[in-house]
Amino acid sequence: MDATKQLRHNTVSPALTLASALGMSLLVAACGGSDSNRSVDAGVKAAWVVVGSNNQATVRVITSDASCPQVLDGADYNAMTLRAAAATAAQRPTASAAADSKPSAFPVTACEYKVPANSSSISVGSRSLPLPKKAPQRVVVLADTGCRLKKADNAWQACADGDAWPFPEIASTAAAMQPDLVLHIGDYHYRENACPADIGGCKGSPWGYGWDAWQADLFQPAAPLMAAAPWIMVRGNHEECARAGQGWFRFLDTQPFDAKRSCDDPANDGLGNFSDPYAVAVGADTQVIVFDSSKAGRAALPISDPQFVKYQAQFQTVNRLAAQAGVNSIFTNHHPILGFAPLAGAAPAPGNQALQSVMQSVNPTAFYPAGVKTAIHGHVHDFQAINFSSNHPATFVSGNGGDNLDVNFADPFPSSISPAPGVIVDKIAHTSSFGFMVMDRQSNGTWAYKAYTRKGQLLTTCQQNGNNISCDKTGYLAPN
Repeated sequence: MDATKQLRHNTVSPALTLASALGMSLLVAACGGSDSNRSVDAGVKAAWVVVGSNNQATVRVITSDASCPQVLDGADYNAMTLRAAAATAAQRPTASAAADSKPSAFPVTACEYKVPANSSSISVGSRSLPLPKKAPQRVVVLADTGCRLKKADNAWQACADGDAWPFPEIASTAAAMQPDLVLHIGDYHYRENACPADIGGCKGSPWGYGWDAWQADLFQPAAPLMAAAPWIMVRGNHEECARAGQGWFRFLDTQPFDAKRSCDDPANDGLGNFSDPYAVAVGADTQVIVFDSSKAGRAALPISDPQFVKYQAQFQTVNRLAAQAGVNSIFTNHHPILGFAPLAGAAPAPGNQALQSVMQSVNPTAFYPAGVKTAIHGHVHDFQAINFSSNHPATFVSGNGGDNLDVNFADPFPSSISPAPGVIVDKIAHTSSFGFMVMDRQSNGTWAYKAYTRKGQLLTTCQQNGNNISCDKTGYLAPN
């Protein structure tokens, strides 16, 4: 089935959508809840389901109301828990100069509700929210989705231009494919500094690390995709404490909210910049391991470095998570470990050497434990599908979700380049066009990994066999 037919096949008809909406409206009216729903809907700015450790699904709601709305769980109304009240955090040191920063204003209330495993339906106001499936068949994968406004790089992406910043289109296209799960590999927020008045493409855009920038970069454009499926959320370097970490902990992180890990006080950044890895089961035979590499630098770390010590303990946890018998692990973190970073006019840079240095202390030649068959990353703004002739897990980079693209790799890819010592590339498929990836479960229990353009055109399909992949196209993937 080609991509166009696939999209038609997976798109709910307007008539069916309208009928469902009318049916829900009649049901709500019959129950006498329409006025209440309208009141809730007026305040709710975003609502979605995030899946965390032990497959705990949590409803998250951001509302302009001071109190949290109720959740309709099946036939019962339940109170939501306050996660973070509206507040303005005092200005803290950030990745930008103090003159180009400001206090982070959050004039909204963040609420949550832990979904019981036996829940059959969940709604907030008139919004029906998607619940996790025991055996997801389709997973949308994307990363690096925000619109870049960064003074230090003189980078002013045209956020109002759908061609320059296509994340709203990508989110709608991916939602139409009816995924069972969304896996975001980090960097949700990019609007760090004020757009200069003489640059029309981003003029008037929200900026900074408060709610307005988060709403513009993530919650508003991602609304169709948040309504389509639950999310697994991986933290990127743009969500470290000196950047958008305050919003990360208020809105996205799956751990209980803790003022000491909120990134509000820079004295606590040693806590806020690190999180324990956890696994999410994707059916009985696959799990996604989520690893927070938000604070990872580039250079190899000495063993005496506090970051080395923290990451080493966390990679030992990864080993334990990946040791589950009969389960293939997909390792996810933001920074590519056995991927590449394109450099204009130079050979590609290798994978992240800070993380490599720690991983070698735990798994000296393999980097990963044997249970990890696939690794998925963002951070580099392109798509990469890499198979290795050495015994290393297939690697994907899916960082082409909206932020400014990186330059293309050379084609053919240089055969002498390695992402890490002892790692030998067999084949690589890559593109520097906007898009996203989809994982489709196959009848034999493996996954097919498919790269799509922003408009849903299929670029390549990679079939998996153990820790190897075979793609139907190799080299540079030119979009149609």
